[in-house]
Amino acid sequence: MVLKSKPFPSELTLSRRFSIWAQIVIVFVLLEFALWAPTTHLRNRWAAIAAITLLVLVSLDVLIDPSPRSSFARLGLGFPKASGAAAVLGLGFAALLLMVIPVRSVGGQIPANPAWFPNLPSVWGYALWALMQEFILQSFFFNRFEELYGSPPAVWVASALFAAVHLPSPVLTVATLIGALFFCEMFRRYRSLYPIALVHAMLGLTIALVVPDSLLHHMRVGIGYLQYY
Repeated sequence: MVLKSKPFPSELTLSRRFSIWAQIVIVFVLLEFALWAPTTHLRNRWAAIAAITLLVLVSLDVLIDPSPRSSFARLGLGFPKASGAAAVLGLGFAALLLMVIPVRSVGGQIPANPAWFPNLPSVWGYALWALMQEFILQSFFFNRFEELYGSPPAVWVASALFAAVHLPSPVLTVATLIGALFFCEMFRRYRSLYPIALVHAMLGLTIALVVPDSLLHHMRVGIGYLQYY
C-alpha cells in the first residue's frame, strides 16, 4: 500500500507544530507519572489515563484523515510484505545470537528457569506487552517526530525518548536505546508493528535470561527499579 504523502516538516503550520508537541509532552508526562507514582494504585491509575489519552489522540488522527486506509497503514497495523517480515525477523534473530553466543563462549550458563522468570502464560503476556510498547513507540511517538523532523531524524529522537522511559535501569536504558534504533528503522522501512513486536519480545526475554537479576531488578523501570528488593 502506498502511504498518503505527509507535508514536509518545513511546510507544517505553527499551530500544527504546537499541537504535535503538546501531544508528545502530554503523553510522555502521563507515562512518567505511571512509572514514578509512589504507590501501585496510583501507577495503575496513571497508566490507564495515559493509555486512554494515547488511544484518543491516535483515533483522532485516523478520524480526521480523508484516507483512513492510509492512516491505518501509517500506524503500522497492516500486515507486512514477506520480504519485510523476513528482513526484520532475520536481523532480530542475528541480534539474539549475538547476545547468547558470548555468554556461552566464556563458559557461562543460561539458566533454564531462573527463579523470577515468567511462566508460559506470562511469556505470552510479555509478547502482547511488546506489541503495546511498539504501538506507543512507533504509531504514536515515531509518527509525530517524523512529521516534525522527517524520517531519519525521527528514528534517533524517538529512540532516545524510548530509552529515557527506561531510566534508571542502566541495562534496559542502554538496551532499549540500541533496540529502539533498530525497531524504528525497521518501522520506517516496512511500516508494520507485528514482526517488530515479535523481535522485541524475543530480545526482551533473552535479556531476562542472560543478564543477572541483580542488575535487571525483574526488568523494572522507574520507581519500581529503585524499590526492588
